[in-house]
Amino acid sequence: MVSIKRRLLLGALSAGVAIGALAVTGPAGATTAGRPKPTVVLEHGAFADASSWNGVIEELRRDGYPVVAAANPLRGPANDAAALRSVLDHVKGPKILVGHSYGGSVISIAGANDPEVKALVYVAAFLPAPGETALELTNKFPGSTLPDALDPAPFTLPGGGTGTDLYIKADKFRHQFAADVPAGPAALMAATQRPIAQSALEEKAEVAAWQDKPSWDIVTTQDLNIPAAAQRFMAERAGARVTEVRASHSVAVSHPKIVARVIENAARATAR
Repeated sequence: MVSIKRRLLLGALSAGVAIGALAVTGPAGATTAGRPKPTVVLEHGAFADASSWNGVIEELRRDGYPVVAAANPLRGPANDAAALRSVLDHVKGPKILVGHSYGGSVISIAGANDPEVKALVYVAAFLPAPGETALELTNKFPGSTLPDALDPAPFTLPGGGTGTDLYIKADKFRHQFAADVPAGPAALMAATQRPIAQSALEEKAEVAAWQDKPSWDIVTTQDLNIPAAAQRFMAERAGARVTEVRASHSVAVSHPKIVARVIENAARATAR
């Protein structure tokens, strides 16, 4: 006889409830042009968590796409790409890999040499070439006001020594990160933000999946974190299909329909 606890667990799994660090949603067996729809794997960036994709997930689910929102450790591109690779290895079949902000650095590594990753979608994101850092790309063009909004916090490294975590100051968060998000949700985002290790922004990229995979890019023209000029430079270099949006850095929160539409365009264009 199946226990009540086991019945509840089975029910949760069949309903697509978040389990641990993974949130898997959407119907199995959904199709695009007669083929199974790819799973959309979402990687958040610094000063955010996987819930920043909630609006996008709702749009994608409504259109029948299975979705996984991964938890990004925000410790460094190589480390975080390894964590994302474990997610990709767990998800079977074709995938569309999406990265916001620093998450773009992560998907550029994790998506390399994986034939099941059919397309990359960058959302107000970094597209570093091998040898480049996020900090270097941010400073390549003027316009970022992030340094003055940061709140550094020291932490002890596992092997000894001290690292630095970076937060955005609560009273500057909305203006800096989410100016077009209503005040209430922006305040919640500020309270739940996850810090990034300063060293992660200074770590050089090892590979760039966009060099041999089709890419789409959402450029945010009101972005105070990554200047629009820097975003355009990276997108053009990658040969990405670009959608420009008059939005803050938090475009996935303020314009989820647009972000979902670009992701679905990538899915349809690479269906085979």
